[in-house]
Amino acid sequence: MTTEPERDTVLLLTHSGDYYTVDRVADALARRGAKTFRFDTDRFPREVRLAARLDGAGAFRHTIEDGAASCDAGQVRAVWARKVWLPELDENLDPKFRQMCLRESVAALRAFLDGLHGARWLNDREREDEAENKLLQLRLASDAGLPIPRTLLTNDAARAREFFRESGGALVAKLLAPISYGMGADSAFVYTNEIGAGDLEDAGGLRHSPMVFQERIPKSLELRVVYVAGKFFVGALDASRTNGGRVDWRRAAPGECEWRRDDIPPQLKAQLTALMRRLQLLYGAIDIIRTPDGRHVFLEINPGGEWGMLERDLQLPISEAIADALLD
Repeated sequence: MTTEPERDTVLLLTHSGDYYTVDRVADALARRGAKTFRFDTDRFPREVRLAARLDGAGAFRHTIEDGAASCDAGQVRAVWARKVWLPELDENLDPKFRQMCLRESVAALRAFLDGLHGARWLNDREREDEAENKLLQLRLASDAGLPIPRTLLTNDAARAREFFRESGGALVAKLLAPISYGMGADSAFVYTNEIGAGDLEDAGGLRHSPMVFQERIPKSLELRVVYVAGKFFVGALDASRTNGGRVDWRRAAPGECEWRRDDIPPQLKAQLTALMRRLQLLYGAIDIIRTPDGRHVFLEINPGGEWGMLERDLQLPISEAIADALLD
């Protein structure tokens, strides 16, 4: 008679350029007696080997091998889906063959991860993919009673110009989907940008890539609210006096502005909790503007958003909360 392997491992899904946050959570899990296995998803399929085997009765055995280290899916108690990266393939591959390899690698990884359906996920991949829909976020946030900016998604320059006039010329533009991933990562990034009338005179690029336009909300502070399974950790930033960070704090030069501890009122916590439950997310980094008159305006949730700067600069115990949520 065979015995089932003990589920004592937490699988950490990330990429090879990720640091600090992964180590902090791994250390917090180790203090709780849990084993961890790090899977750098960008190193599959070139370096990391996956195997998924199913027998005729539906039983399966999924394994990950990374050098001499290996992990059996039957040992996995929980999965922290920190970052799931695109595979890095050999640059010398023929372009047509490369696209096929990329497509098959992404499909294989998704199929493999389905074998971990019995583990606790933070966050569930399907729920997280769904929650990346920014218009869905805004709709559900409004349903929860949260103030939101007036927003337009369009590929029509004429409608963008009309929205600009309706907003009194106070408008910003952003991408619908994020294209950056890591704290300090070198990957491409497109910031939120202020829009002037001249930017919309032609706006022919909208024919190729729709954009999100929002009314510019006056700021007293920008809040990064980290939600972990019902717990809130809040950092505040005043980037209004910086050269680059007035519209998007991520453009501020190092040392121009500093995070400080903050809090949000109970009613706002209740509204955000209702929103996270609707989205079925255990984790999210939520961006909120506090206006000069004290209102809180919801901007968006990043289901895989950064929090390392809040733990590093403010000693907020976010890694401890993530470890607790994974082992709950």
